Amino acid sequence: MLSSFIFAVEAVTPIFLLMALGYFLKRVGLAPDGFPKAANKLVFRVFLPANLFLNVYGIPSLSDIDLSYVWYSLGVVVTLFLLGIPTVMAITSHADRRGPCLQAIFRSNFALVGLPLAGALFGKEGETVATLLSAVAIPAFNVLAVIALSLFSESGEKPSMKKIALGILKNPLILSIAAGVVALTVRALFREWGVTWRLSDLTVIYTPVRYLSGVATPLALLVMGMQFEFSAVKALRREIITATLGRVCAAPLLGVGLAYLCFRNVFSGAHFAAFVALFATPVAVSSVPMTQEMGGDTSLAGQIVVFTTIFSAVSIFIASFFLRLAGIF
Repeated sequence: MLSSFIFAVEAVTPIFLLMALGYFLKRVGLAPDGFPKAANKLVFRVFLPANLFLNVYGIPSLSDIDLSYVWYSLGVVVTLFLLGIPTVMAITSHADRRGPCLQAIFRSNFALVGLPLAGALFGKEGETVATLLSAVAIPAFNVLAVIALSLFSESGEKPSMKKIALGILKNPLILSIAAGVVALTVRALFREWGVTWRLSDLTVIYTPVRYLSGVATPLALLVMGMQFEFSAVKALRREIITATLGRVCAAPLLGVGLAYLCFRNVFSGAHFAAFVALFATPVAVSSVPMTQEMGGDTSLAGQIVVFTTIFSAVSIFIASFFLRLAGIF
């Protein structure tokens, strides 16, 4: 079981180190005061959309998705979202802090940490199952994140359904995922028609998109480190603790635990690898730039990423340990 723990640590350590580097760069004066906010805007509107588009386009085929485990995963994510609403309302009276806390409870870093984790737990089959799930899970995370941040806006205004719907439709991350699905559909049609040309063959377009995609994660992590303030931890202690417990305890217990108790004869080891990847990993890096864009507490969102990243190594180890002990892996 030591190997499981070592993998969990190796999965989250690069994230932590990049955030630590960002903190250092800020402290030595290499990052001007306005840089983190401007960089977050670029991450949200340019780099992350490119990254998500390529992630979706990289899925082998949407027709290969097993809807049973997809529906189960979505059901748990929505349940976490609904349970999280009264929880965040109870632990803080600050509207701009509720959205980031709620995101942490239901939204994981599935693309960055989850996909390689599923592969490590159950080989190529686990990675394939997780990749197929990402076609549905990542859009769901982003739609629910828009709703969460709209429900708890800093202005205190009650959001209308029209405003929430517009926020979803105009969200760059959701638009990029939709573009990826369209590209996947065109690729499937080309395959049926015997056309060998693919989007990746258009290198003058595909290569720049790939370059932009590669910037998304490291820049987002550096910026989070730049925005981290140790002095703010005490003031935000209740919110940080609640969000961290929700992400690394409640989410894996519900998502992985319920699957084992009720559906262990239905789901395969590859499915359970995808569940660990979806429910036991830290909160998504993209939650920070999205929080900034929608008027939430960006400092809190960044610190939640830091703490869930640190403690997710424990939740990943425990989940994989018991599943291996039970003969699932």
